[in-house]
Amino acid sequence: MSKKKNIFKKLFKYKEGFYTKLKTKEIKKGINKNIIKKISKIKKEPSWMLKIRLKAYKIWKKMNEPHWLNAKYKKINYQNYKYYSAPKKSKKKNNGDFFTKKVEHTFNKLGILKKKAVDIIFDSVSVKTKYEEKLSKLGIIFCSFNKAIKKYPKLIKKYICKVVPINDNFFSTLNTAVLSDGTFIYIPKNIKCPIELSSYFRINSKNTNQFERTLIILKKNSYLEYLEGCSSPTRKKHQLHAAVVEIILHKKSEIKYSTVQNWSLGNKKQKGGIYNFVTKRCLCKEKKSKISWIQLEIGSSITWKYPSTILLGNNSLSNFNSISITKLNQQSDTGTKVIHIGKKTKSLIFSKSISMNHSKNTYRSLIKINKKSNKSKNFTQCNSLIIGNNCSSHAFPKIKSKNKNSVIEHETSSTYIKDEQIFFLQQRGINYNDSISMIIQGFCKNIINLLPLDFSLEIQEILYNNLK
Repeated sequence: MSKKKNIFKKLFKYKEGFYTKLKTKEIKKGINKNIIKKISKIKKEPSWMLKIRLKAYKIWKKMNEPHWLNAKYKKINYQNYKYYSAPKKSKKKNNGDFFTKKVEHTFNKLGILKKKAVDIIFDSVSVKTKYEEKLSKLGIIFCSFNKAIKKYPKLIKKYICKVVPINDNFFSTLNTAVLSDGTFIYIPKNIKCPIELSSYFRINSKNTNQFERTLIILKKNSYLEYLEGCSSPTRKKHQLHAAVVEIILHKKSEIKYSTVQNWSLGNKKQKGGIYNFVTKRCLCKEKKSKISWIQLEIGSSITWKYPSTILLGNNSLSNFNSISITKLNQQSDTGTKVIHIGKKTKSLIFSKSISMNHSKNTYRSLIKINKKSNKSKNFTQCNSLIIGNNCSSHAFPKIKSKNKNSVIEHETSSTYIKDEQIFFLQQRGINYNDSISMIIQGFCKNIINLLPLDFSLEIQEILYNNLK
């Protein structure tokens, strides 16, 4: 394996019991107008941001929590969680308000600080953003969302809630009301970002939920590679992660958006773990814009997420490549949505799901081609692999086409590992775990081959470690 420093090298080897004991500043449990005002005051936000929060809260109170996902969980008591938690500020000069020695130790242990350009979010605050000043010389803005609200208010006002409207869905509206922190990226016209940018999200405190916001804007003829990762210790009670990602692409711009999701999945008795209910959406606003979603889903007790793309510009393109692994009692309902609006738009979807133990893995998609989206194309390949007799795999693809000149192709298959396959490999001196790993890597080969070499090698190691 390459010796190149990798942000996730230690991440998948850490024990889920690992967490940092430190003094924190928290607000009391519950959600109401006063709590929201207090969060805004602590963050020293302008009045216009508080108005957005309160408007979202007013809408959210009238909304019903959705329950159509293919998973079961106990009713969430939203008054039983804390909506702000941050480490007490550091006295060390020029080291960031929240970047204390203990926080630094945490991310050193996870290997995160080795990354050149990374925004680190710890509970409700961004504790450190590396490489920010050097990128600013190119006109690139890379900073925490809270900082962007104060320093770049015109950009935030212009783009926030434009791709994911304030009343889009129950969890995104909740996010807008109590959003914690997150990452803001702006790539100016004709600029190719010279380095991969990253965000890392860590839930550390108990009884605390995380509601980060990511907003990315790429102007004409710009390019970005972006990678996000996450982790959390296992707690006795479930915690909620409800993030929102908004991406806006202008003419001939391109982004590669990679996700490695490794939230705590809880224990064998289905206690603890993260409820991961996320809204991610990209607007390919102008012609020849392109997004590539690459995601690895291996954590959280329940995952409910569908990265979606709106292909508004003519000749715009969306690629979606996903590997979802569930084990123990995990429940995952994931997939993607693509809305074709512009002419000659194209979408490619490759999804691999692997189910083990007593888990449930569901693939769900929506492909919609509008009436005026002439000569558009979609190809979808959805494959599932079942290991054992107590897990399950499901698929709910949906296709809506109003254009006769467009082409939609869909392939779905489900298979399981046969005893004969294991016997064949064991007869050649390969142990059981290595046999399973080889079969899984072959199953995911076409997606792994799309990744950069170092990342693909890392994923192969992750796949092997998750069989243990």
